This record gives sequence, C-alpha cells and structure tokens, in this order.
Amino acid sequence: MRTSEKISLGALSWLGVSAGVMHFVKPQFFIDMVPAALPAPALLVYVSGLFEILGGVGLLVPRTRRFSAFGLIALFVAVFPANINMAVNHITPAGTTAMPVWVLWARLPLQGLLIWWAYSVGKRAKARAV
Repeated sequence: MRTSEKISLGALSWLGVSAGVMHFVKPQFFIDMVPAALPAPALLVYVSGLFEILGGVGLLVPRTRRFSAFGLIALFVAVFPANINMAVNHITPAGTTAMPVWVLWARLPLQGLLIWWAYSVGKRAKARAV
C-alpha cells in the first residue's frame, strides 16, 4: 500500500471513529439534526455513532476493510436526510453558534465527498484481495 493510501485510510478511519465517539459525548448536537418524522432520535444517534466507530475501526483491519468501507457508505447515505433537515430548517445544533444558511447548504456536497472517499478505500481493498 502506498503512503498516500495509508494516509487516506488512516484519516477516514480517524474521522469515522472520532465522529462516532462524538455521538456519545455530545448526543444532543446530533439529535437536533434528526428529522421530526423519524422515531427515537436519541436511539438513532447512538446507533449511527456505534456503526460509525465500528466502520472506522474496521477500516484498519485488512480483512474487514472492504465491508467497513461500504458500511460507512450506507451510513453516510442514511444520515444524509439529517443534513438536509439541518439546511432546510436552518437548525443550529446544541452547543454551536448559528451558521449562515449558505454554509448549511454547502455542507451537503461534503457528504458526497465522504461517500466517494469510502468507496475509493473499499475499491482498493477489493483490488488488493483479488
């Protein structure tokens, strides 16, 4: 594995684990983003945080890397409605200062970047396994 691939893998793993941990440290921040139509917002936040941690750790294990990468993709897709909810309803999560509306909307394409990043990690893992 090239150095740039190791850095990419490590950074995505760190991002997944640290973001997942924050679901437990500051749950209200994430609960505030959950669309009102969804049941049990706190449970959803804890479950998504757990899977984000598992995905981040799983990236570091060659045997589970591909599965973890595609699990993170599924998670990023699943939480996208919360990001849309935040932008549409101008939500300021607990413990933060209000963001300009354009920032809330500019965050949305970043989810696509995370999906691409996890896909590229998962694709490389598959290519190496063959």
